[in-house]
Amino acid sequence: MIERGDAERLDAADPLAPFRERFVLGDLETLYLDGNSLGRLPLATRQALHERIDQWGAQLVAGWHEWIDIPQRAGDVLAEAVLGARPGEVIVADSTTVNLYKLASAVLTRREGAIITDRGNFPTDRYVLEGLARRHGRELILFDADPLTGPQAADIAHASAGRDVALVSLSHVAYRSGALADVEYMTQQAPAPLIWDLSHSAGAVSIELGDWGVELAVGCTYKYLNAGPGAPAYLYIGADLQEELRTPIQGWFGQREQFEMERPYEPERGIRGWLAGTPPILATTAVEQGARLVGEAGSQAIAAKAGALTGFAIELIDEQLTPLGFELGTPRDPDRRGAHVSLRHGEAWPITRALIERARVIPDFRGPDAIRLGLPPLYTRFADVHEATTRLRELVERGEHREMDAAPGRIT
Repeated sequence: MIERGDAERLDAADPLAPFRERFVLGDLETLYLDGNSLGRLPLATRQALHERIDQWGAQLVAGWHEWIDIPQRAGDVLAEAVLGARPGEVIVADSTTVNLYKLASAVLTRREGAIITDRGNFPTDRYVLEGLARRHGRELILFDADPLTGPQAADIAHASAGRDVALVSLSHVAYRSGALADVEYMTQQAPAPLIWDLSHSAGAVSIELGDWGVELAVGCTYKYLNAGPGAPAYLYIGADLQEELRTPIQGWFGQREQFEMERPYEPERGIRGWLAGTPPILATTAVEQGARLVGEAGSQAIAAKAGALTGFAIELIDEQLTPLGFELGTPRDPDRRGAHVSLRHGEAWPITRALIERARVIPDFRGPDAIRLGLPPLYTRFADVHEATTRLRELVERGEHREMDAAPGRIT
């Protein structure tokens, strides 16, 4: 049997263990396993935001002499520290939804053919593509990927057979199962430009966009990058493609010489031309701090710990939870999963509520039957995983979940 001492020995040998103390931890009796939805607050971010607020108070509008470049500066940090890209290929702006719209629309303006994605892709991605298909008069092809292993190159080949294809859009890590796609191979095999959504992978697994030949990507910053609720997202365009595409949303921050306001719109060259409206400076400051912290830890070390944490969780699930009717909904191969583990159970929703309200364990629920255990490597301990599994097992053995209100809540 796996004992708590086994988890404590793994924590003692963990090279990333000191990073935990660089976050606001709050109530230490509550086990937070939902960093795949919203990451913890880094101490450095809190300090940086206080300093930025003081700067606002002291300098007022004069602060824009520095603030105006923060979206690209934060983008360059993300590029080099997190995404395996080059300076000038990433910009922090808007939301993942808006950035996907911008990139997909730019591609569709230049190419004829269908749009392809998987039916299990994150909802906002599908919604954006549905709207663009309707607007541009394109066919939207939704294929069914394996619910455990996620989309494969063969799925795309089958979906595109006999058709002209303009665009493919996929997620690097499947939001429900945690399956990790083979980005390099699938990008090479794709019949059209492929936009990757990195929202569930950046800051959790190793990413090398340049080496993998990726041309287009988007992602959020409030999960494993710990930039805070509603923090702006980012978009990536490989340098070789930047001159070919043009943003569909023209705004004054993407205008060349933006303060020469009498001139008609002329896009700024390079990645800065993909800005639109005034950037949120406080939130973008948080993005930069979160990216720096991930870069300091190192993507390889983070990926290694993610594999170890999820592997440890799977061992505990096999030992303690499978006999209680739980089914693993995440790939067992550590090279084929991200940093969260999905547990399937017919009573997943009331179990999730009982975990939060009675056991002080915070996971999240994804319908119809998945409990997701998010294990961000920078602040999650092996002991947390062991304790959460123990509390879950004991709760279900006592049947406490059957005492919960089974009505679904708005936020899960």
